Amino acid sequence: MSASSPFKVLPADFYRRPAPEVARALLGRYLVRRVEGRRLVVRLVETEAYLGAPDRASHAWNGRRTPRVESLYLTGGHAYVYFIYGMHYCLNVVTGEAQVGSAVLLRAGEAVEGGGEMARNRGLARVPRPGDLAGGPGKLCKALAIDRAQDGLSLLAGELTLTQGDPVAGYAVASGPRIGVAYAKEAATWPLRFAIQGHPQMSRPKL
Repeated sequence: MSASSPFKVLPADFYRRPAPEVARALLGRYLVRRVEGRRLVVRLVETEAYLGAPDRASHAWNGRRTPRVESLYLTGGHAYVYFIYGMHYCLNVVTGEAQVGSAVLLRAGEAVEGGGEMARNRGLARVPRPGDLAGGPGKLCKALAIDRAQDGLSLLAGELTLTQGDPVAGYAVASGPRIGVAYAKEAATWPLRFAIQGHPQMSRPKL
């Protein structure tokens, strides 16, 4: 596989940076899920950064440690998967060094490969409208059959990886406050949600 291949796996040092940098840099990258020899691929179009202990919206706020969040304290380049509202899984990419607790939530993507299987995973009987397939963190995880079994996995090899994909130029990135974190007081206003500007697969509300 050539160095320019969109399926070249991103290296460990890609993740060993502050979460906002990684969140921006993940736009356009491919999230690759391997299931029983098949490959499902989405191109990431929306992300959110969470800063760890200083961030009231983070699961690591104020250094919180529970069995549920232990993967959040691994070195950058691991998956942190949690269950929310009793119905949805959400996939995060851990960033920075070990024990920092910062991460990037993968909010939305567009199908590149295996769209039909993703639609079946989502229970969609017809061609999905923009955003229906993977336009939200819960939808993305269901489309790619991601659950707590993937929590703590390395993203450098194996069944779940992030690859070179088709990166996005800085001028094409929109940013704004994160979604659903009003409880986080001042942190709720921080512009840590990033998306490919105007992309139809972005989750709602649109940036």
